[in-house]
Amino acid sequence: MALQLLKQYQLGDMTAIYMTDEKKKVGFALLPADMPYDDSVLKNQKIDSLVQVKISGDIYNEAYGMGNSMRNSESVRRMEFKEQKVEEKDGVLIIKTVLAAEGRYETVHSLTWKKDMPYVRMRCSVRNTGEENFDLEMFESFSLSAISPYLEGDGYNRLYLHRLRSVWSQEGRLESIPIEDLQLEPAWEPHAVRCEKFGQVGSMPVNKFFPFAAIEDKANHVFWGAQIAHNASWQMEIYRKDDGLCVSGGLADRDFGHWMKTVEPREMFETPEVIVSAAHTESLDVFTGRLVKAAEEGLINVPEAEKELPIIFNEYCTTWGEPSHENICRILDVIKNKGFQYFVIDCGWYRQEGVPWDISMGDYEVSDVLFSEGLETTVQRIKDAGMIPGIWFEIETVGKAARAYGMTEHLLKKDGKVITSYFRRFWNMCDPWVENYLTEKVIGTMKKYGFGYMKIDYNETIGIGCDGAESLGEGLRRNMEAAAAFYEKIKREIPAVVLENCASGGHRLEPGLMSQMSMGSFSDAHECLEIPVIAANLHKAVHPAQSQIWAVVRQKDSLKRIAYSVAATFLGRMCISGDVTELSGEQWDMVEEGMKFYKEISPIIRSGQSYRFGTKMKSVRHPEGWQVLIRIGENGEGYAVMHVFGGEVPESVEVELPVSFLEKIRSVYPKNAEKKVCVCDGRLKFRTEEEFEALAVKLA
Repeated sequence: MALQLLKQYQLGDMTAIYMTDEKKKVGFALLPADMPYDDSVLKNQKIDSLVQVKISGDIYNEAYGMGNSMRNSESVRRMEFKEQKVEEKDGVLIIKTVLAAEGRYETVHSLTWKKDMPYVRMRCSVRNTGEENFDLEMFESFSLSAISPYLEGDGYNRLYLHRLRSVWSQEGRLESIPIEDLQLEPAWEPHAVRCEKFGQVGSMPVNKFFPFAAIEDKANHVFWGAQIAHNASWQMEIYRKDDGLCVSGGLADRDFGHWMKTVEPREMFETPEVIVSAAHTESLDVFTGRLVKAAEEGLINVPEAEKELPIIFNEYCTTWGEPSHENICRILDVIKNKGFQYFVIDCGWYRQEGVPWDISMGDYEVSDVLFSEGLETTVQRIKDAGMIPGIWFEIETVGKAARAYGMTEHLLKKDGKVITSYFRRFWNMCDPWVENYLTEKVIGTMKKYGFGYMKIDYNETIGIGCDGAESLGEGLRRNMEAAAAFYEKIKREIPAVVLENCASGGHRLEPGLMSQMSMGSFSDAHECLEIPVIAANLHKAVHPAQSQIWAVVRQKDSLKRIAYSVAATFLGRMCISGDVTELSGEQWDMVEEGMKFYKEISPIIRSGQSYRFGTKMKSVRHPEGWQVLIRIGENGEGYAVMHVFGGEVPESVEVELPVSFLEKIRSVYPKNAEKKVCVCDGRLKFRTEEEFEALAVKLA
């Protein structure tokens, strides 16, 4: 069946192409503008719909798809093109493509592009236009077809999938796989479905994979890919039946995420948003930088205190859950006037006598043992030291030693039984009583004591879902939607508040939640040698201006070890903790020298493009080799951070600079390493000496 061009739109350096056929189906491709559309796009493939939906009871796709993929079902085949609407206002273009199954439902595929941006945002909606309910069991946010139009046939040995694996304290491990290794090449006849479906199930959206996928055409140096903005279960699908490879994703479906959603007559349901891009480049770093740049839209609206990416002090690795007025005052006496803007009181401030702090979250009554003069006295000391006071909450969970643990009528249930992890339960965030309770306990505490910063932690996953909706997956989606709404309430009630997204470190680093927060915790690997590896990994998924990286400094640390730790924070937002009251003057000099360097490079952290060079890490826990991360700012300046790890240490490291720089280095950290680095002949050259050392340079 002949494919025809329906419409194409120029979107900066991308071209959006809408295709149709004689049956009024509509497919969508996003291509680099410098690699123009022609008939090669319309190769040996059928239309693959830009809207992928499955309604319970409808016929599945052929063949062997059931349990594997719900794409291209009868629900999709039933729809026909109805109209396309284009709106343009204030530099924002919105293209809405309407498909309809007359008398039953109507879907809208929305594409939004902001002028000069290297990405688009997509989502889909469905409206019940019939007289009877129907149950959605799959509804994805986006679908890209025609990958890759520049290759003959099936593109053998040319197409690769890139994705980012993630586990606790080892977030963002890059996995690059030829599609043949995933059995995604077509058969001798386009009959059987091939599908690689991956994602995560539960309330920690980065607990297995980041919600990201990219396909690379290595022969033509083209990438396509997406990030899903959703704080619950999600999925990506790499799908194929013929020569056309397709990528789609969004909400985890019934098979993968136990999700069904009833849509009543005249009701509308909308999917989460997805950030999508296509680019002609040889660099995966450049491509992922295009997706990550979407975060800068949210950075425009951060509180005034966040504009210069100030430095955080968090006392957790100093007091280990035992913050008190006395030890906080000792810390303040040492760190005041050193350039910190936030002082965060972490977990434990609510600990009652004889009850461990890590199982008593939920009641949130200030400890009168730790703060015998009242928490307000401590907060005032923080303000008097010139810092914004911050405090830790694990808003959505309760510990087994808390009274709230027994408030079962307000906790999430599955099969009528309270969902319980090892020692945590979960508030039903859809319950109005819970909203009122948390408004009093969380927002009320923030207001009463004058906190301007909140660290929002989350240390367990709900799993497949909860009661209270048509399916466990829909119960989960609603609960997490209500949680996100509570974060917005916090910001409405306390307009200048700075919010930190933490979930056992980095388990919630997805674009949706990150758009609500000023920053997020990069990982729980607070004192580990692998911190620079993880921090560099995250440049592919999280904007470094939002990636809070800790340097925990210890009294026993050598100056080399302190420089190693502090230099890692240049890969994102600097946070300091540790034995700050016990450091020598020489140790403090090394920390403060790093703080000064961080402030010099913060404009480049805020807006730039990152490039990672170095050894491919076989083990994150036992890193060997070396790593250099270079970030180039929009003003032409840049900086580079080098870390040498274990194993055989090379005598020198050389990296070809991605852009031209003067052969003058603006500054070096640590200063005593000035003779170890130079720029010459377009290359950055480092001389190395020992395992686990680091240095950083600012480039002109």
